[in-house]
Amino acid sequence: MEPDLGRFANFIDGAYLQNLLAAFGKPKVDFEKLAIHMAAGCERLRTYYYDCMPYQSNPPTAEEAERFGKKQRFIAALGHYSRLQPRLGRLERRGERGDGTPIFQQKRVDILLGVDLAILAAKHQITDAAILAGDSDFLPAIEAAKPEGVVIHLFHGANAHRDLLQAADECTPIDEGFIAAIKA
Repeated sequence: MEPDLGRFANFIDGAYLQNLLAAFGKPKVDFEKLAIHMAAGCERLRTYYYDCMPYQSNPPTAEEAERFGKKQRFIAALGHYSRLQPRLGRLERRGERGDGTPIFQQKRVDILLGVDLAILAAKHQITDAAILAGDSDFLPAIEAAKPEGVVIHLFHGANAHRDLLQAADECTPIDEGFIAAIKA
């Protein structure tokens, strides 16, 4: 009998990934390669990609409509990858800074990731969770998953929150080698 290598679910904070990619020249990502790399070649239940559509005023400007259409095409393309499920929150305008630039805030994205992780852990659907994120909003879900026996693998940039790094069982910094392995 072969040993059980575990069952992974990947959780990707899309906005965080896009910000990380900007530091590496915005390379195109092969999401199948990314999913396999995050799951370390083990069985993968699913990869969840969390993001939100760009803000549009009413009526939208030409630039807003173009940005929205581009994101729609990107999200639709993600649906063509094996076992990859986009999960969308919303982007809300929260006012303006003193210089007049708008303030936007993602809503529901972090909670969607947290709920998905907690449910999969509680139902023992996964043994491992590979999380590509950097902020501490995911700590309650991680703290709920670990007592269920889920091993937390964190993939992060240089500025990941200290508490998130401490909560993870294994940490993998996203560097040039990581980016090279997932390029399209």
